[in-house]
Amino acid sequence: MKILRLEDLVAQGQVTGKRVFIRADLNVPQDDAGRITEDTRIRASVPCIQMALKAGAAVMVTSHLGRPTEGEFKPEDSLAPVAQRLGELLGREVPLKSNWVDGVDVQPGQVMLLENCRLNKGEKKNNEELAKKMAALCDIFVHDAFGTAHRAEASTYGIAQFAPVACAGPLLAAEIDAISKALANPKRPLVAIVAGSKVSTKLTILQSLADKVDGLIVGGGIANTFLLAAGLPIGKSLAEAELVDQAKAVMAAMKARGAEVPVPTDVVTAKAFAADAPATVKAVADVAADDLILDIGPQTAQVLASKLKAAGTIVWNGPVGVFEFDAFSHGTETLARAIAASDAFSIAGGGDTLAAIAKYGIERDVGYISTGGGAFLEVLEGKTLPAFEILARRAAQA
Repeated sequence: MKILRLEDLVAQGQVTGKRVFIRADLNVPQDDAGRITEDTRIRASVPCIQMALKAGAAVMVTSHLGRPTEGEFKPEDSLAPVAQRLGELLGREVPLKSNWVDGVDVQPGQVMLLENCRLNKGEKKNNEELAKKMAALCDIFVHDAFGTAHRAEASTYGIAQFAPVACAGPLLAAEIDAISKALANPKRPLVAIVAGSKVSTKLTILQSLADKVDGLIVGGGIANTFLLAAGLPIGKSLAEAELVDQAKAVMAAMKARGAEVPVPTDVVTAKAFAADAPATVKAVADVAADDLILDIGPQTAQVLASKLKAAGTIVWNGPVGVFEFDAFSHGTETLARAIAASDAFSIAGGGDTLAAIAKYGIERDVGYISTGGGAFLEVLEGKTLPAFEILARRAAQA
């Protein structure tokens, strides 16, 4: 996918003295007092801002925070804590401007944070008048918020339509590169792990990947539905019996291509869903009517780990068991360590997946960790994200 990149414009000397509008993703978690509890997204946005500042641009940055009501400002919706943290990371004061749509006064070498863009009426519906006003504030629009790339809003899509120049920041460009490497031009075999509680939420992903991957590892409640489809007992485990036919269709589509959905041969069960519930390893065929399957068994984990170590590309979305409970975390840990040890290019995304990566300390051993939950899932579904589409279209017009 050909898109214009901020780094290219900087290298060509086209950013000096220009007004640069960066749409970042600074939507960070806060406690009841408004203090930021986790600042990964702010830290991830710093390289783009520094790149523009070093090039001598007048820099404006905005983001959404939470789900405010458009046109109604409440103190808890303010980006003020973000401005303070951004200032600490940049080593300079970052002023915060509210009511900015009709004009911003920022000079080359300066940076200003523009208040929560979701407070502007028409933001979510991608209002054309609002988008044109935003576009008039800048010479260059930079999209650097992958977490919002699946939404066509005024500050993510409309402004990219109307700004004189529209490009991708380093964070968005890295996501595009990683996704292309994993799905558009993968080194084979391509193995995907899709896990979670429900097939229904991941069905389109499973169907899309069934046409692409050489191996499809399913886990969690999704695996239970596939066990049902294979005619195996699951006791009282979480599953969606009404989607058994769809699971069978995915397995058939894979088999027709000479690919596979490896179904667990052993599992870890308990009689109750609790951290202190006694865990029992048993063959899938021996699962009792009152058993809950809460993890894959050690034999299955080893078979899957060997497939991951032999893979050329790995896409990972979701833990394969209830990894928050130590007794039922071994399957996820075994696969996580296999991914870390594999020579494959790996891309991982989704909140629970990131939590597992952090729990096992393998951040440096995963090829690319995607920060956008919903956007990452939509890419796996085979959708073209609005942000990618508009930037590609603008690049083609240039």
